Amino acid sequence: MVWLPPFPERHQSANMSGVYATEMEKDGGMYDTMIGVDLAKRVFHLHVASMTGHVRDRKKLTPLQFRRYMADAPNCVVVFEACGSAHYWARQMMELGHEARIIPAQYVKPFVKRHKNDRNDAEAIVVAAQRPEMHFTTVKSEQQQARAVVFRARERLVNQRTELVNALRSTLYEYGHTFPVGFGHVKRIAELLEAPDCDLPALVVTECQDLVAQIAEKTERITAKDKLIKQLAKESAVARRLQTMPGVGPMTALAVEAFAPDMEQFSCGRDFAAWLGLVPLQKSTGGKSRLGKLSKMGQVDIRRLLIIGAMSRIIGRARHTIPDDSWLGRKVAMKPKMLVGISLANKMARQIWAMLTKNEDYRDPALVGAA
Repeated sequence: MVWLPPFPERHQSANMSGVYATEMEKDGGMYDTMIGVDLAKRVFHLHVASMTGHVRDRKKLTPLQFRRYMADAPNCVVVFEACGSAHYWARQMMELGHEARIIPAQYVKPFVKRHKNDRNDAEAIVVAAQRPEMHFTTVKSEQQQARAVVFRARERLVNQRTELVNALRSTLYEYGHTFPVGFGHVKRIAELLEAPDCDLPALVVTECQDLVAQIAEKTERITAKDKLIKQLAKESAVARRLQTMPGVGPMTALAVEAFAPDMEQFSCGRDFAAWLGLVPLQKSTGGKSRLGKLSKMGQVDIRRLLIIGAMSRIIGRARHTIPDDSWLGRKVAMKPKMLVGISLANKMARQIWAMLTKNEDYRDPALVGAA
């Protein structure tokens, strides 16, 4: 494939002569070109169009050719579908002076014409991005992605440990030994395997002890990740502010910082709670409002941690510290605990939005009302 310089007018004229300068002047300096990029490991497909949708060019480039192409291109809007390396390439485009946008894959799919291929995907990205009501994903910084990597690494270790515990329990169940679900019962299993009167075959004991050793190794690594996450949470001003709220610890604070978009994108706290999926699924028609179960849309990690944090405030000893005349006290007295936990998680999400948009620490509503 022979590569040719794409936009010679950028270097021939400081005013970007030609159609680019003309249309940009009409738009008051706004971008006149949009490029949809379908990313892959070895080949990128580009769909170049005007802001009104007229096709200007289609290209198939390697990553190196794409970088050179965009370095020579006049500043424009570059749109990527949310996928692997999308945030990296978006940051690269922003460094070159372009405006980078990332659009969720589920919003692109309805605009794919007939057969699905890379060429049509690139065109669909542009068509979807030109919708005035379209929602885009915030481009993450390198630091945000690095914190997300740490969070995912811990999550992967927890899943691997759970898999090992389940394998250990299922093996013992085949020989008539039953143990409750949970990591906390591994110690009892280890005691059974070391007992002199153990009735298990020697080969099974050896394999089970190997599983116990693997579980211990995973636990050590999880503990190390927990310490790292706590340290990262201490170093971040945003995470420290979030931890002033009851029910929000280092894990939740780091998840909000790593996975949540810029809070300025939401007009109010309710929008952020809805983005997290902490609202009922709406199935309204004919002017009749029907609300179903939790929508569970949006970022699953933040939603899960907020629900866990909310439940920690209404069960066990924490329940006795809730004033009876407070909003939470009345809810706990009237509704099931899980329902109250979801409602409290929704409220916590709205409070997080307020804390981050106003740069304020958590203020107890009861104390504020008393003042």
